[in-house]
Amino acid sequence: MLFRSTTETDLDRVTAVTVDEPVGWIPADRYLEELKEGMYRPEWTWIAEDGDRIVARALWWGHATGEHPLALDCLYVDPSVPDRAAVAAGLITAGLRAFAAQGATTPPLYNLTLPTGWRQDPAVVAALDWRHEAARAAGLTDQVERLRLEWTPEAGLPVSSGRLMFTEGSDEEFLDVFRRIAVGSLDGETRRNLASMGAEATAREEVDFYLGCPGERSWWRLARTPDGQVAGLALPSATPYNRNVGYLGVVPELRGQGYVDDVLAEITRVQVEAGAELITATTDTDNAPMAAAFARAGYRTTQTRMIYSVPEASQPASKGSQEATEGSPEAAEGSPATSEGSRAASAAAS
Repeated sequence: MLFRSTTETDLDRVTAVTVDEPVGWIPADRYLEELKEGMYRPEWTWIAEDGDRIVARALWWGHATGEHPLALDCLYVDPSVPDRAAVAAGLITAGLRAFAAQGATTPPLYNLTLPTGWRQDPAVVAALDWRHEAARAAGLTDQVERLRLEWTPEAGLPVSSGRLMFTEGSDEEFLDVFRRIAVGSLDGETRRNLASMGAEATAREEVDFYLGCPGERSWWRLARTPDGQVAGLALPSATPYNRNVGYLGVVPELRGQGYVDDVLAEITRVQVEAGAELITATTDTDNAPMAAAFARAGYRTTQTRMIYSVPEASQPASKGSQEATEGSPEAAEGSPATSEGSRAASAAAS
């Protein structure tokens, strides 16, 4: 069996692949549209061939201006293959090795979109099982389960208690608050970043990342108590696909007082005033406080995402995983993940 990246001559065969399992996948029209924009590319599209037949396909996604892919968005192996997991693992491994040889310092993660309540659906569980086995066999052994949420006007604007004031601030002021709210975060990625590179570097990467997002810098707000004390921050943002919550946080000494609701309400208000009719967000499934805050604000869960990545200790510290979950159509539809202590992990763009 041959594992290789594609060329333009393979396009018709690549787009003829259809996934009939109940998991997220990239249909031909979307692939072709984003191929023109450079977010999918022939060299980021890998196939496994048995003779002249494509038996597996992997679609990696990246920014239109990026050198390397950020996320594996769609993984398919023909049901006729006796060991689908083994073929998928071989295909992922071949792609990751090629990207590393081309200079990619952070291995792309794998984002798999599942319907809500997926554990109760045997067909979804079966579709996940061989992909899960393949991802882990290829070295993507860190696994995070995330919720993808949406706010639409029908939910109504969340009500603020009025206990906080929101003001603009300098990049350095936001950097300081990022540094403070990282402490005690419930978000898995933030905890890993803190352990690997410390609070200062983690905060700096957060600021730089959001400055590079499509959202407007003028949307950013510092949250303050009536006496002027900084309570947290609100960073409405955007991806190539949607407006999103971006990042929100409350400083450690003021957590547990419900301020997260006011900060989320402010983000929603800013986005709506800027014309948003759909706002997306993500958060880890084990970050119950943030999930509850979203529910109170009228955000409903629309999907679950399983995110597989190379363990932090095995790769240089970087923003690759956040960019992927914030950017790719499957991984990044909503937002990086937000939490009352930090950015909470995800991001995609859709």
